[in-house]
Amino acid sequence: MIKKILIANRGEIAVRILRACKDLGIQTVAVHSTADAEAMCVRLADESVCIGPPAPRESYLNIPAIISAACITGADAIHPGFGFLSENATFAHMVEEHGLMFVGPKADHIAMMGDKIMAKKTITKLGLPTVPGSGGAVTSADKALRAAAEIGYPLLVKAAGGGGGRGMKVARSKTEFAEAYETAKREAAIAFGNDRVYLEKYLEKPRHIEFQIIADKYGNAVHLGERDCSLQRRNQKIWEEAPSVVLNPEFRDEFGRKIAQSMSQLGYVGVGTLEFLYEDGQLFFIEMNTRIQVEHPITEMITGVDIIREQILVADGQKLSIRQDDISFRGHAIECRINAENYKTFIPSAGTISNYHCPGGPGIRVDSALYDGCKIPPYYDSLIAKLIVHANDRQQCLARLRRALREYVIDGVDTLMPLHIELADNINVVNADFDIHFLEKLYNTL
Repeated sequence: MIKKILIANRGEIAVRILRACKDLGIQTVAVHSTADAEAMCVRLADESVCIGPPAPRESYLNIPAIISAACITGADAIHPGFGFLSENATFAHMVEEHGLMFVGPKADHIAMMGDKIMAKKTITKLGLPTVPGSGGAVTSADKALRAAAEIGYPLLVKAAGGGGGRGMKVARSKTEFAEAYETAKREAAIAFGNDRVYLEKYLEKPRHIEFQIIADKYGNAVHLGERDCSLQRRNQKIWEEAPSVVLNPEFRDEFGRKIAQSMSQLGYVGVGTLEFLYEDGQLFFIEMNTRIQVEHPITEMITGVDIIREQILVADGQKLSIRQDDISFRGHAIECRINAENYKTFIPSAGTISNYHCPGGPGIRVDSALYDGCKIPPYYDSLIAKLIVHANDRQQCLARLRRALREYVIDGVDTLMPLHIELADNINVVNADFDIHFLEKLYNTL
């Protein structure tokens, strides 16, 4: 059994991992930049190591510093959380080369799914549906234009080596295509160091549906149902729900089992999320994230499964403690991402938390690393907390969410809570009548 885990992350996910480790009796090492010296994870961990100055490339992306911290503290394993190095195949490989356990999938699988073109080819071979597209990278403007004509407009130009909406541009016609192609390549080169792009058919009104899976090294794999992540801004999720109202139980079970079987066939080990676009009753694969997701708590709320606990155990070589037939889905859950941003301009907000109060009551969960007097530095992602609400059905869940949002107090920085309050009252959201373009259209009226 793993005795000590180094948590190579910060903020709420670092605290979430730490708590799972404590429940398992595993000691913890928190690493931190100088900007995070007083962070909650640092205060709660058994040990802590400063790994550099505030800039992420000098601290949380500093592979030698992180591995050195694990070695000098006697850690057995490194948990990467999400973001930063969580989907860096080189990092995963180096961790294992130093005799440490990487709490995540094999480096080869990280690399495979990190290359969006290779991921689509792999998923197609496994028998899962994908969005129609170029089938590979388009290496010149002329080839791209010919492929675009075959696929048909509108279409997406997408970065092969990344995600999160960067290096992704829409072309609705031939006249728009050249600019979209060049802009996507330029953004991809800057964001991912890889300017390869590919083309996909642009779906007009899709929902974003993702399936959570867990697999062990003995060929056992299960799915934990789906999440609807359609409420997004610039391809960044803001509000997530589980389950989705557009999938019925029979479809969920059949498609989920097919996904789990595919991951077992692939030899995948660990947690993972397969993301799809849903339109006209069909699901189309777009990418796989080979790490824990920001929105994993809503799946935990409807299944009762501690996903990070299972993630640690399968990394340790243990069999899954659950079988597919053990998993049932209870009620409805919603997660609101509380970002330190102005809810109208979305400009990030840094500062000191001057007053903090969590909501409570049945079905309310808050994942955060906040406390009175803690500092929100300007150097990192703006996610500072997650408000998760669970109830017997969606309408009751929305009612609890409205109450919890009005109880939640975070003073000292701007947050997205006013936006979430508006969304919880919006008639289209109440009726679950939205797609991935809903928020972009709504912003024009806010």
